[in-house]
Amino acid sequence: MNYRVLGHTGLRVSEISFGAVEIGMPYGIPTAGGLERPAEEEAHALLHAALDMGINFIDTARAYGESEEIIGRALKGRRHEFILATKVYHYADRGLSPAEQRRAIRESIDTSLRALQTDVIDVLQIHSATKEVLEQGEVLRELEEAQRAGKARFLGATVYGMEAPLAAVLDGHYDVIQVAYNMLDRRLEAEVLPLAYEKGVGVVVRSVLLKGVLTPRYAHLPDGLAELREATRRLETLVQSECESLAEAAFRYVLDNPCISTALVGTGKLRNLQRAVEYAGRGPLSPTLKDAIRSVAVCDETLLDPSTWERR
Repeated sequence: MNYRVLGHTGLRVSEISFGAVEIGMPYGIPTAGGLERPAEEEAHALLHAALDMGINFIDTARAYGESEEIIGRALKGRRHEFILATKVYHYADRGLSPAEQRRAIRESIDTSLRALQTDVIDVLQIHSATKEVLEQGEVLRELEEAQRAGKARFLGATVYGMEAPLAAVLDGHYDVIQVAYNMLDRRLEAEVLPLAYEKGVGVVVRSVLLKGVLTPRYAHLPDGLAELREATRRLETLVQSECESLAEAAFRYVLDNPCISTALVGTGKLRNLQRAVEYAGRGPLSPTLKDAIRSVAVCDETLLDPSTWERR
């Protein structure tokens, strides 16, 4: 396993990290068999296998069903072996007063600490932070209070689109950002990722497989996502010259970017995690293939946001 520095935090993180959403709740593109999360004993085995493979960064969230509780029960005896990131929702859309909002955030952080069976969260992130939430400052003040109290070491934000990632990097208070970045969603390549690298902001990449689109599951996309389906079919043809699968190309493409600290693998299956580690070890794609990948574009950029898919 190769390791990279997580921005100015100085933390050395495995270039493949574990995203724990699927051990806590059903997630992804449904197939004929539907979506199922692993049984708890399987989730425990998966978490221990991740650490045994050298993966030392685990990302979860209060919103991921039972994920935090499962991690706490499984890994309480190995807490010193990994860097733990979780997320707190901002509550800015709940009609709360500033005092009520901060109290809800404080209670959520304390709930996460109890569930994870730990005294400190290494990277405490705002979940789904918009530009407005970042500018408002109420959430940040509560996170900074948690940091002063020793409940969090570093602060971060999980962000979407273009405006929020740029705002988080320019803000100066966030040590880490978590962004969507993949072979189809390359919008951050030109400006945001280089700027984050320049300013020492660690970058955690999620959605490397675009919620399963960059796997054979793309064939199950409905007609409302036909443009996404066709773009992925084109990519599948292109990457066959160097890769055994779309997934291999996806991880190698993302990890070739020096601005990236680590790439999350959100899975409930051990084989998927093992494959991602194997793919990372195969090094970068050729310049010719990377150029070909960049020639494939999705004109309707809203399709790159999975939160819009249910409306299609």
